[in-house]
Amino acid sequence: MKKYLPVLAILVIIFFNVFTASASDANEVKITPLGSHDGEFCARDRALILEDPNGTRILYDAGRTVAGGNDARLGDIDVVLLSHVHGDHLGDSRIASVNAGECSQPETNEKATPSSNTVDIAVAKQAQIVVGSEMAGFLSYKVVKNGGDPDSVKLVRFGASVDVGGVEITTVPAVHSNGLSGEFIEGELGKNLKTAGLTAYVGPPTGYVLTFSNGLVVYLSGDTGVTAEQEAIVKNQYNASLVVINIGDTFTTGPTEAAYVINELIQPTSAIASHANEAATENGIVLRGTKTDLFIQATDIPVYVPLSGETMGFDATGKCVAGCQA
Repeated sequence: MKKYLPVLAILVIIFFNVFTASASDANEVKITPLGSHDGEFCARDRALILEDPNGTRILYDAGRTVAGGNDARLGDIDVVLLSHVHGDHLGDSRIASVNAGECSQPETNEKATPSSNTVDIAVAKQAQIVVGSEMAGFLSYKVVKNGGDPDSVKLVRFGASVDVGGVEITTVPAVHSNGLSGEFIEGELGKNLKTAGLTAYVGPPTGYVLTFSNGLVVYLSGDTGVTAEQEAIVKNQYNASLVVINIGDTFTTGPTEAAYVINELIQPTSAIASHANEAATENGIVLRGTKTDLFIQATDIPVYVPLSGETMGFDATGKCVAGCQA
């Protein structure tokens, strides 16, 4: 009997490790970037899939690096979030395939107007769209035009929230412009706007606070500058422990401004860099002297780089527990 005890002990250890790993996975929020080049963080990358432990899957800012509703990387999508209607977020064009062009200049040449990559994906996946402000009316019109359900578009004003698939979605202010290009508008109005160099007003842009079923609270900044709400609402009201923050400069917070938001205003457990507008990595390693590198160096907490196709797992406290690369 004694000779079997070591074998039994090994089996118990293996079972325990498998069980605890499965339990850990069941409580993680999984975040998968969908960029233009596998394993890299490239110039036009915006899109993230956030998956709740209960299976609800959310696509954030599809932009130009998702190949429409047929992109095999998408899988099931339950909710689509859009921070604002600029072409690099709404999706005025898209990739035809992954890894086309260079990381610094991806080939996003497939036209997506006047519909948009966001609407095409939402209709194909029969997903809900959740936005703040007058964007909802415009998107509802586009969804109907593409054969979808107008009621799938949900308006959540600042200060309100909606539960979709067990994830509470709250919209928060972002400081940025939100002009809709004439490329997305059919007929004479669209032509006249383009000729005059004007855009259509669709309300203010949006940031999001997501509360997942495991308790993790995530702030998605969208394109924004530094705002008082990042402390008053994102930190003090919701206590976000994971922040996805845009660092591209000129059009949004730059790396040092974003680091200030992280270090002084929100003070989360972890951050994910986004919207860097550069070829930030080579072979998955952050390039020295990039904005992404500067942001990482200036930030007091772990910063994770959204390498396309590589899934990260976060626990309820905002700690990255799987697939982590700082």
